[in-house]
Amino acid sequence: MRPLCAVSIDVDSVDCYYRIHGLGTPPPELAGVVIERCIPRFAELLAELEIDATFFVVAADVDIDGACQTARSSRAQIEALASAGHEIGSHSYAHDYDLARQPEADVAADIGRAHETLTAIAGKPPRGFRAPGYDLSAAMQAELIERGYLYDSSLLPSPPYYLAKAAVMAGMRLVGRASGAVMTNPRALWAPADPYRPAVGAPHRRGDAPMIELPVAVTPGLRVPAIGTSLLLAPGWLRRRWLRQMARRKLFNFELHAIDLADAELDGFPGELVSRQPDLRASFERKRAALVEVLSDAASLFRFATLGEAADELAMVV
Repeated sequence: MRPLCAVSIDVDSVDCYYRIHGLGTPPPELAGVVIERCIPRFAELLAELEIDATFFVVAADVDIDGACQTARSSRAQIEALASAGHEIGSHSYAHDYDLARQPEADVAADIGRAHETLTAIAGKPPRGFRAPGYDLSAAMQAELIERGYLYDSSLLPSPPYYLAKAAVMAGMRLVGRASGAVMTNPRALWAPADPYRPAVGAPHRRGDAPMIELPVAVTPGLRVPAIGTSLLLAPGWLRRRWLRQMARRKLFNFELHAIDLADAELDGFPGELVSRQPDLRASFERKRAALVEVLSDAASLFRFATLGEAADELAMVV
């Protein structure tokens, strides 16, 4: 039987990227641009290819009782995804990059508020979680288990990614600009790359927790991330090679970000962000064509499923 491929999209707002690059507060007119422009593009493409995906949503962006002024229209976009059969997962409430370092009470409050907000939108509680910045703590794991989550999909077990991130953050400090991101717990670098049942209190190693871990895709051997940021900008021959390597895994957890289908010119992204975010230098049409090619090629190698469906199947064998 062919291995599984789950398409997952992190719905991060422009504010997240401004924090990563130390750019301060983004222009207010960009507050809802990622959800309002990019989510319909993903919905159309996935409907065309007949693929159900998992969207990890930052609950503050769609909480009509919160501070986000564009929350009502953003909420309607996420409701439409749920109605179309896509899975809505939790990407925390506030997308604090240091959530894994926060006290237990703060972790519980953030995850709990996100859980309630997304349950109201999707009509059912989320079964999956992805942490900001690929960093999962024991306190976060404990709260997810307490709330009955089926799976977590936070870990990106990739030393090359860790080293590249460290280099970028060090370079920013040298020029006097601080990144809002934080370094991932290094124990995650060598966590299992295939789905596994983690230890309670130690999510980076195998154990017998009731919730399973579905790591973000990395290649066998070198553990290079096989994610949208890499695949959509790579030449076609390299994308096809990446897919063949991922077919050796039990699950190709193909992570994208909603901004992957943004167009800097069409969507009004400022030059200060475009100069630091390489994927924004490619047009929407180019990235859409690349994504269609990746998913069409993947259809011959994998069975598509949401992460929740993949977790249901894999929970029987891990």
